[in-house]
Amino acid sequence: MTKVLIVDDSALIRQVLSQMLIRDRSLTVVGTAADPYAAWDKIKTLQPDVLTLDVEMPRMDGLAFLEKLMRLHPMPVVMVSSLTEKGCETTLRALELGAIDFVTKPTIDIKDGTNALASEIIAKVKTAATARVKGRRGATPLSRAKAVEHPPIQERRALLTGTEKVIAVGASTGGTEALRLFLAALPADAPGVVIVQHMPQQFTRAFARRLDSVCRIRVNEAQSGDRILPGHALVAPGNSHIEVARSGANYYVQLNMNAPVNHHRPSVDVLFHSCARALGANAVGVIMTGMGGDGAQGLLAMHRAGARTVAQDEASCIVFGMPKAAIAAGAVDDVVALEQISTTVLQRLRRREK
Repeated sequence: MTKVLIVDDSALIRQVLSQMLIRDRSLTVVGTAADPYAAWDKIKTLQPDVLTLDVEMPRMDGLAFLEKLMRLHPMPVVMVSSLTEKGCETTLRALELGAIDFVTKPTIDIKDGTNALASEIIAKVKTAATARVKGRRGATPLSRAKAVEHPPIQERRALLTGTEKVIAVGASTGGTEALRLFLAALPADAPGVVIVQHMPQQFTRAFARRLDSVCRIRVNEAQSGDRILPGHALVAPGNSHIEVARSGANYYVQLNMNAPVNHHRPSVDVLFHSCARALGANAVGVIMTGMGGDGAQGLLAMHRAGARTVAQDEASCIVFGMPKAAIAAGAVDDVVALEQISTTVLQRLRRREK
């Protein structure tokens, strides 16, 4: 039985979340707290397995409490966030500090709106209970990181070599931090990168901006028709599939609103299958931390088309679901720690050039 503590300053949200979570027989709500001070006392006495934490609360905001918690008593945390621009930025910071995942709270008709999210909230709490939690010692905020000077991309060079190699990456739970570490390690002239991170559409633009602030490559939320160029990464917008296509010597991305695949839009499988068709051996596929099996069959298609494929190892994953499924499918050439993925990818690409 997974013990859950709910921390939210809204009595209604505390009540709704409690009633929702106990519908699942594997979950029990051991307590609720209206602010971080009460939460800290209840964590010590009730020993919950998972915490749901409101982003904005009185007396001590959710981020300050989360940072203290991850330093002194690391445990799985699912953030409960609003969809405002401020709420998006705060939630992304919470993920940097060590929160496992987040759910968005409705801004109107709170009781019925939150109940509509029941299956998502229950699934994320259950996943958090199995996640690998690592204590944080003051992770550097992306928004406060030293600005990165992006060298200009030479269009003439891009026309000659920019479409030769592409890195395709898929991630879900735990992927925001994994992607930050991976992309920040790439050189300014790295091959073009296309990314699917399971995330609501209100968050992906802010996520791309934050990545752009700490990377030597440029990072943007993708738009249909965007060229895939060296020194650039494109993040699939939330609620849109992204595919790679070819026009002559150039590669570009297409977005669509087709039905969800593996319950996701964007889906990693959709991206990877398009890479198998359009890129063949001119790609490297990377599958990172996340729950479920999205991306496994697409990565297998890339592997069969001649692409090199890399999976994040279990020890460095928050949730080993997606890499595990890809490995089990026989889709993976290299299984490496998160810190080694960028080096492995670049080595594989250099070997293809010889």
